[in-house]
Amino acid sequence: MSMPTIFSRSLIAIALGVTVSGAAAAQERELLNSSFDVARELFAAINPEFQAKWQEEHGEEIEISQSHGGSSAQARAILQGLRADVVTFNQVTDVQVLADAGLVAEDWQQAFENNASPYYSTTAFLVRKGNPKGIESWDDLVKEDVSMVFPNPKTSGNGRYTYLAAWGFADKEFDGDEEQIEDFMRTFLANVAVFDTGGRGATTSFIERDIGDVLISFESEVNNIRREYGSDDYEVIVPPISVLAEFPVAVVEENAERNGNSDLAQSYLDYLYTEEAQRLLAGFNYRVHNETVVEEFADQFPEIELLKVEDVFGSWDDVMGTHFGSGGILDQLQRR
Repeated sequence: MSMPTIFSRSLIAIALGVTVSGAAAAQERELLNSSFDVARELFAAINPEFQAKWQEEHGEEIEISQSHGGSSAQARAILQGLRADVVTFNQVTDVQVLADAGLVAEDWQQAFENNASPYYSTTAFLVRKGNPKGIESWDDLVKEDVSMVFPNPKTSGNGRYTYLAAWGFADKEFDGDEEQIEDFMRTFLANVAVFDTGGRGATTSFIERDIGDVLISFESEVNNIRREYGSDDYEVIVPPISVLAEFPVAVVEENAERNGNSDLAQSYLDYLYTEEAQRLLAGFNYRVHNETVVEEFADQFPEIELLKVEDVFGSWDDVMGTHFGSGGILDQLQRR
């Protein structure tokens, strides 16, 4: 199956909120992967490789469909009936909400290596040619003449990582002084030109609508954008300190069993840990764990200080309630 065909079907799935299959679906098993907003091209490359491998090993043709959107929006869609067999999200809490609902195993983080995160990234900046505003780190983003674009932390795991990375920087910069941290964050948020619901919408605002001086997104995404839209027109800035963004995966056991795909779903996620898939992931600018692949791509990923969300903020449950809940710190900081 060609990459354009898979990509087209993923767009249809987004529009309709369901997976649209070809006529062959009557004879083939179909796996649905619910994933985060900016992973479309990644899985358009991975899926045909897994399909070929499965057919070679099992003599069975399979169909793989995608549903993409903000990670939290995808989780809500599954809770509302989207029959995804697997999730490949960008935030632990979006998998945990499915576990809390009984759709995913309680011990899902022990089901795969690296806390069920086969790859990871961090938050980085995309600026326009020549970096006219001289953006190098988070403190440059609170200047009066700088405007930013990144996804809404209320709807996007990508946006939450951006918010938490900026807070983590301020926490170190001001030695934990909460008043100074909140002043920093208030200015930081005031400099946001537009909050899109997901990472792909933020990319559209920055690239096609020419909004803002800086796009903040995953390191993988900004590098992929630069490669697609022109390395001469954009520059990637990886700040010296940022947040560790893990991309958790899980089998949606209730759906996979009902769809007759339990074995297929498990194998699909296992595949993401293989050297072959890890090399594909690194090719899309994701950081990986396989030591051989890490060595091969060492020059591609600058060494930086990666802050763990749990070390700075406590548990993800605390983060979600304190910062992103209704009336939480994010809401308070945005009040004019």
